[in-house]
Amino acid sequence: MSSDLAIRTATVSRETSETSIKCTLTLDVVPGVHKQEINVSTGIGFLDHMFTALAKHGQMSLDLQCKGDLHIDDHHTAEDCALALGEAFKKALGERRGIRRYGSAYAPLDEALSRAVIDISSRPYFVSDLPFTREKIGDLSTEMIHHLLESFAFAAGVTLHVDSIRGKNNHHIAESAFKALALAIRQAIERTGGNDVPSTKGVLAH
Repeated sequence: MSSDLAIRTATVSRETSETSIKCTLTLDVVPGVHKQEINVSTGIGFLDHMFTALAKHGQMSLDLQCKGDLHIDDHHTAEDCALALGEAFKKALGERRGIRRYGSAYAPLDEALSRAVIDISSRPYFVSDLPFTREKIGDLSTEMIHHLLESFAFAAGVTLHVDSIRGKNNHHIAESAFKALALAIRQAIERTGGNDVPSTKGVLAH
């Protein structure tokens, strides 16, 4: 990306009785201009690990700080962090002009292989096939992985499919899925050099 193009970035704050979140997402990391910085603290170690992997391999900077009602469970924290991240993603993209729009990627991690396909379409939809066999990975409930990815997709206004092609280790399945998503996002938000809206409708309503 040329250094004379505007850096796409956004900050979102969410305050509820369940969580207090501030999320700053920068989509563009330009060597010598904008250094990649990742600082994630949600109170759930494995969730931090997944969001860090998403930002790192998506070549994005992310500062995500959350204080949630973890004395109840992990649900509100995981869901609301994903919603804040999705909102920041949508806000940072703006009118969605001059981007590739579609992205697809595979990512392996040892025996696990995952695929992610994204359409920055303003048509929120989510499908996943992530066959976890454990109730939790660290302190994150595995059922929340589908839900937080779905929450991100709907808040971001994207169509998203995330599937495990194969895998036995639950940690590996989850991490390869987030890495595949990171690579698909990077491809979809790549600037084309034009200023057109990548739709036959001429608009991607948001």
